Amino acid sequence: MDWGMKNRLSRIIRPQDGHTVMLAIDHGYFLGPTTGLENPWKTIEPLVPYADCLMPTRGVLRSCIPPELDIPIVLRVSGGTSIVGPELLHEGITVSIDDAIRLNASGLAFSILVGAEYERDTLLAFSEICDMGEEYGIPVLAVTAVGREMVRDAKYLGLASRIAAEIGAHMVKTYYCEGFEKVVEGCPVPVVIAGGKKIPERDALQMAHAALQAGAIGVDMGRNIFQSENPVAMIKAVRAVVHENATAEEAYELFKTESGQQR
Repeated sequence: MDWGMKNRLSRIIRPQDGHTVMLAIDHGYFLGPTTGLENPWKTIEPLVPYADCLMPTRGVLRSCIPPELDIPIVLRVSGGTSIVGPELLHEGITVSIDDAIRLNASGLAFSILVGAEYERDTLLAFSEICDMGEEYGIPVLAVTAVGREMVRDAKYLGLASRIAAEIGAHMVKTYYCEGFEKVVEGCPVPVVIAGGKKIPERDALQMAHAALQAGAIGVDMGRNIFQSENPVAMIKAVRAVVHENATAEEAYELFKTESGQQR
C-alpha cells in the first residue's frame, strides 16, 4: 500500500483509535429529496464538526458543500437506478476517476448486490472501481446493498462482505445483524455499519454499540442522524459510542442532555 493510499485511509479512519464516524448524505441519488436533506448544506453544516468524513454524491459536493471545508470526502461513484424504477440497485459507475481526483476524494463508495439478478454486473463494475482506486491511491468502500428479497443475516452479509474484500475493497459498509462478529471475523478489511432507515435514537445507539463490540470500526449513518429530533445531539451521542467507548445508555443520556430533555 503506497503513501497516498495510507494517507487517505488515515483521514477517513482516525489513527488515534482506528475508528470512524462517517456521515452518509448520498441518499438523493436514488431516493430524490430525502426528508432532512431537502436543503443539504442547511442539514450538513451543524453536523460537520462531529463527523470524521462525509459521503456525498458529486452533485451535492459541487453545489452544496463549500470547497474550503476541511473534511475528507468518500465519494458515491455508483448509481443508475431509482426507488421507482424496475431495477433497483442495478448500479453502474457514475463518476470517472478523473472527476473523483478533481473533487479531491479521499475515498470511493460503490454498491454491490450479491445474490440478486444483477450480481455479476455490480461486481464487475466494482472491480473496475477497485482498479481505478489502486492506480491513483484512493481507497474504495464497498457498500453491500440489500435488495427487497435479501435476508439481513450473518450468513448473507458475511458472504457479501467477504466477496467485496476479495475483489479489492479497502473497507466494507454493511448492515448490523445477529451474530455480527461472524461477519467481521470473515472480512479481512475494516467494516463499518450502515444506519439504514430511521429508528428510535436509543435503538440506533444500541445498534452502534453492539456493532463496535462485535468488531466494527465505526458507522456510516445518515437518516438516523439527520432525521433525528435533534441531529447535533444524535451525532454527538454516536461519536461518544465510536470514539469515547460510551455504552448505549451513556450515549442516550448524552443525547437527552444535549437535546435539553429531563433525565
